[in-house]
Amino acid sequence: MSQSLGRALQILKSLGEGERSLDQLATELGVHKTTVLRLLRTMEAERFVRRDAQHRYRLGSQLFALADVAREQHVVRQVAAPHLRELNQKTGQTVHLAAWENGEVIYVDKLDSVRSVRMYSQVGVPAALHCTAVGKVLLAAQPKRQREAVLATLDYKVYTPNTITDADRLRDELQVTKERGWAQDKAEHESFINCIGAPLSDSTGRVVGAVSLSVPDVLLNYDQVLELLPELLATAEAISADYN
Repeated sequence: MSQSLGRALQILKSLGEGERSLDQLATELGVHKTTVLRLLRTMEAERFVRRDAQHRYRLGSQLFALADVAREQHVVRQVAAPHLRELNQKTGQTVHLAAWENGEVIYVDKLDSVRSVRMYSQVGVPAALHCTAVGKVLLAAQPKRQREAVLATLDYKVYTPNTITDADRLRDELQVTKERGWAQDKAEHESFINCIGAPLSDSTGRVVGAVSLSVPDVLLNYDQVLELLPELLATAEAISADYN
């Protein structure tokens, strides 16, 4: 761990116990005030800490937002776990669970295929929004203004000849995804992988996650993957019911 990161984390731990002045934090960290002040200014700019009129520091609103996301992801993963295992065992294919976090789609769980073929995806790593099934599901579920902002800033990295490379095509794909209730990745992210994904919802209809099946084309072609769609949708429905 870098020295600066370690000090920043120690600041957060200290503020978790209560408000602190600059002098108090410097004493607790055992470093000069200018070092602590430099860290605090960066953390304040990102809303990880806040300073009151008496120049005392407290935890900032960004931490509360992250805590809500972390709590929700933990609940989704916990509720989904038995259903993901069942889907993995029934189909024998790779199963992913993903959630929306600060403008990104993050893999929060993964069950590998029972076959020898393995995918490159990793838990805790973002999924490409424009060319993965979970990315499309969760992007389609965002409010229109936020969705359009994302479409305008994506770099549309080309992974395969099938990758969507512009906002208009992706906008159309997201509309289809929302209307039919599931998304596809037809060899768009990895040239030998086809994937289908479905949303997970709470009792209000708000989408809280996405589950997907990913299959190498050496095992099943795209049409054969679509035959697994009823199993995927049933799993998504069961997770959503238990989440509520």
